Amino acid sequence: MLSETKKSLENSPIVKKGEYNYFVNPISDGIPQMEPKILREITSVIKKYVNTDVDKIVAIEAMGIHLATALSLDLDIPFVVIRKREYGLEGEKVVSQKTGYGESKLYINDLKKGDKILLIDDVVSTGGTFIATLKALKEMGVEIVSPIGVIDKGNGKEIVEKELEMDIISLVKIDVIDGKVVIESTIED
Repeated sequence: MLSETKKSLENSPIVKKGEYNYFVNPISDGIPQMEPKILREITSVIKKYVNTDVDKIVAIEAMGIHLATALSLDLDIPFVVIRKREYGLEGEKVVSQKTGYGESKLYINDLKKGDKILLIDDVVSTGGTFIATLKALKEMGVEIVSPIGVIDKGNGKEIVEKELEMDIISLVKIDVIDGKVVIESTIED
């Protein structure tokens, strides 16, 4: 069922950012163009394998937004974006994150204690963004029903699960080997 997603990943160009092998893909970068059939495929698999009994879908800016939008439209559940910009709204929670290629802050708004959420992001690679975000959400008393990193690169998912003692859902596990994306497994295997 993830045939289009797998094909897209296998055709991803690789860009070196220091020692980090960064793959360029519509799911994680919006380039090359995102084909609607890939979004439909991802949404369909999430509906089949993931608990979607939630109050809100939560996306991490920027590349979780298109995934949350597709899910929101299909499931008729509202979504909230964890932003890279500070708004200064009452209750805003600041998250400091470190990834394989940089550091930054994220800002959580419009979530409150007891909200049941599905958290979605494009890639879990180093685990930095996911760990920082999940810790902040837990501190806020948000119930994280389904944490999803659509793509699990390398040991990202394992790092997050070990650090937080929490299961993370990924649809496709990949690695970059000899300058190419290699599909190791999918949620359907």
